[in-house]
Amino acid sequence: MLEIWNRLASDQALILAFVAVGAIMGVSLLISRGLTRGRIHASAIAILGALALAWLGGELTGGKKGLADVSGFGGLALLGGAMLRDFAIVATAFEVDVAEARKAGWLGVMALALGTLVPFVLGVGIAWGFGYRDAVSLTTLGAGTVTYIVGPVTGAALGASSPVIALSIATGVFKAVLVMIATPFVARLIGLDNPRSAMVFGGLMGTVSGVSGGLAATDERLVPYGALTATFHTGIGCLVCPSVLFLAVRALA
Repeated sequence: MLEIWNRLASDQALILAFVAVGAIMGVSLLISRGLTRGRIHASAIAILGALALAWLGGELTGGKKGLADVSGFGGLALLGGAMLRDFAIVATAFEVDVAEARKAGWLGVMALALGTLVPFVLGVGIAWGFGYRDAVSLTTLGAGTVTYIVGPVTGAALGASSPVIALSIATGVFKAVLVMIATPFVARLIGLDNPRSAMVFGGLMGTVSGVSGGLAATDERLVPYGALTATFHTGIGCLVCPSVLFLAVRALA
């Protein structure tokens, strides 16, 4: 049996990765429905569970790829890689109704600008408060507050240290989970019930996973619109954080 399992894990690693992710999502869905009555989306619970499993995988193997370092789960390295991640983000945007998307107009553009600058400044301020003084680290941590994708992209471009890049990713993941959990609770208060408000919300929050999960728990029809501007937000962050914003931080620091 062990030989059969090893052969299966080697030849069908990606399929087993899909099975593992499906199992995590299934359990998370049961927890979401049974314990929180849908108020906390299953995606948020799944992210927390996946982080715990990644930590456990690293502890068991001493590796750097989390659960993918455990024998039989190597396919998670490909499934969780940039290629499939970006494919999923692009595929989500194909559900957007262009006529509805145009209604966001300049309000959507302003949301994108504010959604990039405000968290970046906040992240830089917090990093400064914790003792970071060099422009590279400050910019990388500020970029991580924008999204957990912008942080490592900025850190790699500027030559930040591995601990700082890891911290920027952790900051972005925390933001994503926070947005995912909080969205259903504040949706009614902020009028998050139509495509235009969803696009503005996506531009302000920026995190694709957080916005998508939060909107799915609020109204799944709004997911493509929030994800669209959130995706633009990620692209803008990757463009301006290691360039314009880095120069600004270096001038001030």
